[in-house]
Parts: sequence; structure tokens; C-alpha cells
Amino acid sequence: MLRTLIVDDEAPARQRLRRLLDPLVEAGRLAVVGEAADGVEALATLEEEPVDLLFLDVQMPELGGFDVLDRLPPSNRPSVVFTTAHDQYALRAFEANAVDYLLKPIEAARLEEAVRRVEARRDGDGSGRHAMQERLAELLEYLDRQSFEAAPRATGASGGGPPGEGAGERPEYLRQLSVPGKDRLLVIPVEDLLAAEVHDGITRLYVLTQAPGAPPAVARHIVSYTLDALEQRLDPEAFMRVHRSALVQLRHIREMISWFSGRYKLVLTGGHEVVASRARSKELRDRLSL
Repeated sequence: MLRTLIVDDEAPARQRLRRLLDPLVEAGRLAVVGEAADGVEALATLEEEPVDLLFLDVQMPELGGFDVLDRLPPSNRPSVVFTTAHDQYALRAFEANAVDYLLKPIEAARLEEAVRRVEARRDGDGSGRHAMQERLAELLEYLDRQSFEAAPRATGASGGGPPGEGAGERPEYLRQLSVPGKDRLLVIPVEDLLAAEVHDGITRLYVLTQAPGAPPAVARHIVSYTLDALEQRLDPEAFMRVHRSALVQLRHIREMISWFSGRYKLVLTGGHEVVASRARSKELRDRLSL
């Protein structure tokens, strides 16, 4: 019996999938052990509950399906079937890497077929499960490559920088950022910026805050500009794009924990964590002379 978790930010989508799974539950093939309305809740559930099969929505606020996958080590990663609604970018990624997915609205026949493939991998000699884990790792690398190839790269003082700088001139990078508060604009020194991340098209800044006598804390702010635009305005000697959806300030890296497939999990000041892609992990090691 497959212990199953449904992850989708839309309650009607979770309810529909659960109804479609009812015949498989009645047949004793799987048991739905929980639901999660976002990626953060999904990760918390996966830490506490053993799960064999994960139905994972691609587009969710805060942490999307790909971000959830990124944060799961293979030792704790169940079989994954992605669900998506006509996301052409995601569909190309799935087809290129032979990863299981279901297109919304989900059809009962396609759902049964996906479950049958998971059962076959479970009942086999282990080679099928290993191959799927490899394909999931390749999917993440594919997404990183596609993102970095499409995005402009900040190149430093001699080869680029903020628009409008002449050849040979030292670019003027941002020294502070303004972010909207409840009834005011907050001015944040760039030195306090830990990381900038984008999830589901929303850019969030993670900023170090520390009251006198208190331990470091991390505040989160939503901003209107894109990660690519921000990267172009920050000093590339101080900041690095470590993932398709994350930019970090190098001096705030406190730990680099070996993750999987040659990746590192970065622990920043205040405890905020970011997972670097495999290619960027190697580049990061070189930059930090590790």
C-alpha cells in the first residue's frame, strides 16, 4: 500500500484528486495520509510522516513544486508525480527528463496509469526507483540550465554592471534598498541583505535584523522587481546567483552542507537556508577557495 500525500494550493483541486483516488484506496493500493496547501506545509509533513507517493502541484505560492523537490534529499524523497495546468515550461521539462506528470483536469485513467508505474518501481529490484531518482536530479539541473541560459548575467566591473556605465568605469551598484512597509518605506542597507528569492513569480528579500542583545533574526519583504533586475544592480563581487531562483550575499554564508548530486545547502546568518544548484555549487566552491 502506497502512503500518499497530496500537495496543491487549491482546495478544489485537492478534493478532486482525493475523489479520483478513492477507488484505489478502496482496493487497498494506497492510503492518503495527508494534504498540504503549500510547499512549506508539504516539507513539514514529509519530515514527520513517511510517504511513498507524492502528488505535487508545480505552481504554488512561496515554494512551488520544483522548490519542494529541490529541498528533499534522495534518502527522504518519495516517488513524485507532478500535477500542472497547461504550464508549457514545466511540460517541456517533464518530457525532456521522462518525469511522471498529470495534466489538470486530471483524468482517472491517466491517474491509474501513474500509480501503476509507481507500484512497478516499488515492486521491482530497485533499479527503477534509482533511475527515477536520477531523472528527478536531472530535471532540477535541466531547470537550472534553462533559467541561467535565458537570464542575463551580472559580469562585474570590467565586463558589465548596471546599465549606463561606460567602458573602464567602476559601476555604481546599489548601497541600499527601499521596500514597502505597512504605512512607510523601509530603507535597508545592502550589507543586511541575506538573499533574494523568487517563487511563483514573486520576489522576496530576506534581510538580517538584530535588536540589541538579541540573536540575529530574518525578516522577509515582498518587492515588485525581478530577480534578474536585482542581480544586475548588485555587486557581483559580493553577491552570487546560486540557483535559478536564489541570489545570496557571500559574506553571510555560515555553513555549506553537502546535499546531494554535488549540491550544497547554504546556511546563512540568522539560519536562513538556500540550496545551490550543482553547477553553481562548484562555482561557489571555486569562489570561496574550498
